[in-house]
Amino acid sequence: MAIKVHGATLSTATMKVCACLNEKGLDYEFVHVNMRVGEHKKDPFLSLQPFGQVPAFEDGDLKLFESRAINQYIAYTYADKGTPLVFQNPKEMAKALVWMEVEAQKYDRPASKLTWELSFKPTMGKPADDALVEEYVSQLSKVLDVYEARLAQSKYLAGNSFSLADLNHLPTLSYLMGTSVKAVFDSRPHVRAWCEDILERAAWKKVVDMKNNQ
Repeated sequence: MAIKVHGATLSTATMKVCACLNEKGLDYEFVHVNMRVGEHKKDPFLSLQPFGQVPAFEDGDLKLFESRAINQYIAYTYADKGTPLVFQNPKEMAKALVWMEVEAQKYDRPASKLTWELSFKPTMGKPADDALVEEYVSQLSKVLDVYEARLAQSKYLAGNSFSLADLNHLPTLSYLMGTSVKAVFDSRPHVRAWCEDILERAAWKKVVDMKNNQ
């Protein structure tokens, strides 16, 4: 049975999973979930994702949700395919897990909030909340100070090889590059170089093309 991703192309979590599959060179079926009409809050989608959030994932008889967990499954199950996104060496993998946690626990909240305020709200004709933007830019800046120090030591967050620790940043990073927050990344030279590098990956460009052509 084929791999299926049930999601929406504008969704950062869906984009994350598609990027991982593309890095692995895996064929998959994309099943569009129309969130505008609330398909994600109804059956049959709720049988795949009981919290009503995209994406949901199928690989044969295996059904998963939560994008970071899905990506770990893909990276380990298809370790011999495409780009290695995890490490066999336990110490190297431990470093990667640290930065995967940093992305999830430190980076994602301010980045996602800024993506909502500066990328999504304008498309709905709603103004950004300037006070919230200022608050989340401050939070993101502190995280990026740590990233700048880390990326002064290695090309990627977990070392000198691209991994899930980097990949999981791509959706929000891509959105924020089209906003005023780009300056926060650009003002840190090692962060800027890292952003430019990972956003140019062919696997990510396929995700962007899919989003733009949906």
